[in-house]
Amino acid sequence: MSPPIALIVGLGNPGPKYAETRHNAGFWFVDELARRSGGGFRSDAKFYGESCKICAAGRDCWLLKPTTFMNRSGQSVSSLAKYFDIPMQQILVAHDELDLDAGVVRLKQGGGHAGHNGLRDIISALGGRDFWRLRLGIAHPGDSRQVVDYVLGRPSKTDAQLIDGAIQNAACELPDLLVGEFQRAMHRLHAPA
Repeated sequence: MSPPIALIVGLGNPGPKYAETRHNAGFWFVDELARRSGGGFRSDAKFYGESCKICAAGRDCWLLKPTTFMNRSGQSVSSLAKYFDIPMQQILVAHDELDLDAGVVRLKQGGGHAGHNGLRDIISALGGRDFWRLRLGIAHPGDSRQVVDYVLGRPSKTDAQLIDGAIQNAACELPDLLVGEFQRAMHRLHAPA
């Protein structure tokens, strides 16, 4: 087994203007984890975000929503990780993924940022890329020139339902993530529907 996850970061942009946009899929995921665990986020200036501590499978885990805007997410993640001495291998970052269809979710460790500004900044702030990622598919608009408007736009009703379904499925894997059973979680998440 791998070291268990101790910090789950949801990526997004703060404020009501962005709350329902595709780029906030990571926020939606950690909000669902908090809801299922009876936790509530509170603003935490020293972590440049909103944090919440939950317990599942007999283990504590921090949830974090950076309020720095996407391209400065690393400041928030590194602040909490350093404060609680959480190594990179015990961090899971949930984020929107253009390269996966809406409703598809993938779990992986390491890799590049694939142009995602939140991941780019976290890699820079942590000094490495060996953290876990939960990639929440939002689909691609088909034209790279449309990406910015697309990720900062709201998904269609159908896509919103597919993304929510993926978030619900991924949230069910929390107990395995908190005990380091990543292969078991991946087997279920990556299985064809």
